[in-house]
Amino acid sequence: MVLAGVSSYFTATNGISRVATELLSFKAAELEKYVQGQWNLLVENGFTERPDMVAATQAGILTFAQGLQRSSTEVILALDETGTITMKTANVSLQPGEAKLLVERASARSPDLAVKVGGVDRVARGFPFAPFHWVVLVTEEKKSFYSDVDRITRETSIILVASVVVAIFLLLIFIRFISRPLEGLVQTMRSVITSGDLTQKVSVEYPDEIGHVSHTFNLMIEELERAYSQIKKFAFEAVLAQKKEAKIRHIFQKYVPQELIDRFFQNPESMLVGENRTLAVLFSDIRSFTTISESMAPDDLVHSLNRYFNVMVDIIMARNGIIDKYIGDAIMAFFGAPVKHDDDALNSLVSAFEMIEALHEFNAQQIALGKPEFKIGIGINYGLVTVGNIGSEKKMDYTVIGDMVNLASRLEGLTKPYHAELVFAEFLWEEVKDAYPCRLLDAVAVKGKTKGVRIFTAKARLSDAESLAWPLHNEGMELYFDRRFDEAAQKFRAALGHLPQDWSASTLLARCQDYQKDPPPADWDGVEIMKTK
Repeated sequence: MVLAGVSSYFTATNGISRVATELLSFKAAELEKYVQGQWNLLVENGFTERPDMVAATQAGILTFAQGLQRSSTEVILALDETGTITMKTANVSLQPGEAKLLVERASARSPDLAVKVGGVDRVARGFPFAPFHWVVLVTEEKKSFYSDVDRITRETSIILVASVVVAIFLLLIFIRFISRPLEGLVQTMRSVITSGDLTQKVSVEYPDEIGHVSHTFNLMIEELERAYSQIKKFAFEAVLAQKKEAKIRHIFQKYVPQELIDRFFQNPESMLVGENRTLAVLFSDIRSFTTISESMAPDDLVHSLNRYFNVMVDIIMARNGIIDKYIGDAIMAFFGAPVKHDDDALNSLVSAFEMIEALHEFNAQQIALGKPEFKIGIGINYGLVTVGNIGSEKKMDYTVIGDMVNLASRLEGLTKPYHAELVFAEFLWEEVKDAYPCRLLDAVAVKGKTKGVRIFTAKARLSDAESLAWPLHNEGMELYFDRRFDEAAQKFRAALGHLPQDWSASTLLARCQDYQKDPPPADWDGVEIMKTK
């Protein structure tokens, strides 16, 4: 209907425009023939030079023009070359600029004579007449020109609006008829979703597509109800399994690292396979524990040990360490399994620093309770080990084994003869030397080994005296291994000048003095052979 209305508008506009334009053109042509005829009469009678006869002729032309008019809105006028109106059939006056445009278009016989006359939009046809020096125009107001078109447009719009209103009304009735079953389906679906009641059904009103959808929905609900029963059963079993798993985790994480439990539940078979991995192993032992245990009641001893273990274990685990086992009063831990971290070596050393620091607070509590103080030694090594579940089918232990582990245990044993709380091998020193100040203590071959290894100690912070003494001691050690005992002795004396009671510097100074008197054999490599663990 919109397309029909638009088409009617343009068709009517074009038709009326064509008819009206032809009518104006016809009147202009008739007027031109009449004017030309009147001029010819003047010429034939020789009156062209008589103003009175010319004026009478022009008056006759005005009368003829008035006879051509068929409406009160038509205006026929003539303008001279200056744009002055010399003839008009109605009382009109031109506004500035209008006269020039009218003369130019009429003189050129322009097919487009949409002009303004006295500020009013008009449609015109005209012609120039040279003998009178006129430009003659036959004009009609544009709004009168298209009044019929406007009427057609209004009537078409009214018909279109009325048709749309009726169509919308009918459409609403039809939509209501169609949507009622759909609304019932949606309400039932919403009720099922809200209440979870899968026993509800949709009523099938008509055997059409919507009826088929409703029937299919009812079938789906029945299947969902059966599936939901199975899901509830599986969910109940899953909850029971989760509770069992949580209970198992809670129990076994006291004995096995949490990461290991997670890996076991993800892939149980993989936990039966060992793997070679580079990591750090830490041994910590309470010195003279037998003497301490003899001086304490069993329950006091157990209470003190539990407090000690709580402190030390928290420190190790906070640094991503894993407690491997308790060996009496000793702790064995490793860093780098089952989850590897980039800073495992550094974490093992920092854990040792924090354990030594925490021991001071622990001993302060022991003194306050009237209990003996604990002194510990810590040994750390870094290297390749075998890690995994080791044992029998009835009893397995997630642990690390290898020569590197044995060396870490021996290093803890060296803390007592070397009067150091912390001793670690050169393999760990390579990883941490740029992070903390380290001191080279000696080169030793632990019991059961023939090959020597350099051992070090370290601190998180040095005192002013240690900051001066440790570099001198390390320089002395290099001179010592280079068999330059006299120069090495000077370095050790200088170190003792800053730390007069330092055991390592005084021991190495005594060795240098002995070797100055009795040089070692040619194959001497500076390694001390340890006879005990």
